[in-house]
Amino acid sequence: MTRLIDPYLQKLSYIMAEMGDMVIESISLAIDSYIDGTNTMEKVLKLSDSIRSKYFEVEDLTFDMLLKFQPVADDFRLIRSSTEISYAFSRFGRYAYDITQVRDLFGDVSECTNASLVESTKKVKHMIKEAVLSFAELDVRKATKIREDEKVIDQIYKDRLPKLIESDNTKCALAEALLLRYLERIGDHAVFMSDAINYIVTGKHRPSEARIASHTKNQ
Repeated sequence: MTRLIDPYLQKLSYIMAEMGDMVIESISLAIDSYIDGTNTMEKVLKLSDSIRSKYFEVEDLTFDMLLKFQPVADDFRLIRSSTEISYAFSRFGRYAYDITQVRDLFGDVSECTNASLVESTKKVKHMIKEAVLSFAELDVRKATKIREDEKVIDQIYKDRLPKLIESDNTKCALAEALLLRYLERIGDHAVFMSDAINYIVTGKHRPSEARIASHTKNQ
């Protein structure tokens, strides 16, 4: 039986899916533009602004649901967490734009070594896609794996930074340090999303393995 709140929840899920697609596109455009030497600043800024607008749309919709209905616990966790996750999406869009500004500021960086950036980028793209999917499917296993990927990004940043400090190429060192920092922050927000997804499904932000298993054994 369809409840009065269900069309609102469906609209919420649709908006969140749109935001997820835009986030993946903006991050991919921004990072690839730096590595490939193309200029995507205008397109990424437009995507970032659109994501931000969607964030306010989610806020308005969730506030409307809370006023009109008395959500049960499961619905309330979804509504509350959607606001948090949509904010994380908006931060992704902003970081994507910041990355394009690095490319615009430093100009030609074809001389720079990008091995660490490429490795971090692969992890970040995977984390974002998993975060979007884990929310769409409410899959806590995917959400848990995001935290594992984030540790790899953190380690790359910690290992690479001392080498950049000692580098003789100031331009390359500064550009790479900035991008690695942005990627590390994106990873942090992806983990924040995974905690919100865990909360939706299990009622705990960081549930134990046993609690996760109890929610996935029939999937």
